[in-house]
Amino acid sequence: MARVTIAQVAAAAGVSKATASRALNDHPDVGAGAVERVRAAARSLGFVPSASAVRLARGSQRTVGLLVSSLAWPWMLQVLGGVAAEAEARDFTLVLHTLSRGERSLTSFLHQVEGNAIDGIVAIEPPGGLTELTELHQRRGFPIVMIDDRVRRPRFPSVATTNERGGYDVARHLAETGARRIGVITGPPQYTFCAERDRGWRRALTEHGIELRDDLVLRTDMSDRQSYDAAGELLAREPRLDAVLAVGDVVALAVLRRLRETGVRVPDDIAVVGFDDIPAAALAVPPLTTVRQPMYAMGQAAVRLLIDLIGGAALPDEPLITPTQLIVRESSARRGTRESVLAVE
Repeated sequence: MARVTIAQVAAAAGVSKATASRALNDHPDVGAGAVERVRAAARSLGFVPSASAVRLARGSQRTVGLLVSSLAWPWMLQVLGGVAAEAEARDFTLVLHTLSRGERSLTSFLHQVEGNAIDGIVAIEPPGGLTELTELHQRRGFPIVMIDDRVRRPRFPSVATTNERGGYDVARHLAETGARRIGVITGPPQYTFCAERDRGWRRALTEHGIELRDDLVLRTDMSDRQSYDAAGELLAREPRLDAVLAVGDVVALAVLRRLRETGVRVPDDIAVVGFDDIPAAALAVPPLTTVRQPMYAMGQAAVRLLIDLIGGAALPDEPLITPTQLIVRESSARRGTRESVLAVE
């Protein structure tokens, strides 16, 4: 798709290119009516200002921001490690900002952006502030790169992983070990990765002729407490359960704890699999079968892309994809197959 130009925006708004440029850059000498017409035309056409032009206008601070909803998720630290390492290698300062205080946190962060203290942002699944981020990106040309969020906001450049493929691989693995009565503990529907993994699970199970019962698909906030309770609910709904598919390793670890306390043997009675391959997965009892996300590499790739955009590179047409990898461990081994399954890792 051809990039929309400032000339097209100016023509649509009925003003000159110079006036359109001044209106988009908040110059005080442009009337309110003209500003509104230009902004409306820019929104309608999907105009994104050139990052290089914006950088020349305001100067570069060699500072990038990392915007995250929380640091509570273990895999977030792996992303942070990759972001920090790449920023340092490229001689950029990194500013970390969480949205732990909601709107107040976002307002504080946007003040830094408005004050030209930050040249660009890497954002990870931000639950709020999308209107403000979209405005920054589309109207002002402010460089923003999303990590693993390409479905809901495809206009943003992004670095993603193969969530659907990872879900497919781990569900197929369960099917091939003989599991038929399978329960799922997933997460909030607003998170893109939950929907993608769900599609992968369902496709694999359908291909193997396995029905995924609606009453065995439980949605949680992915916290330890809700995941622990959901595991008990699955057992109550289907005492003959063969396996549990967990949307993430934190969820799977809570499932392992509930099953152990209930006297259920893993994997002899029920297999359990996760997603992410956080460090605790390999140390679980039994070690957890999971899908490895290259989180550190994704953080590095996001910063490389962001710095390229700050330097004036063209917006990419497609997200940068980093593949997942199925890691088979003891939690999904079946009797008589444990040694060969463990050899996969």
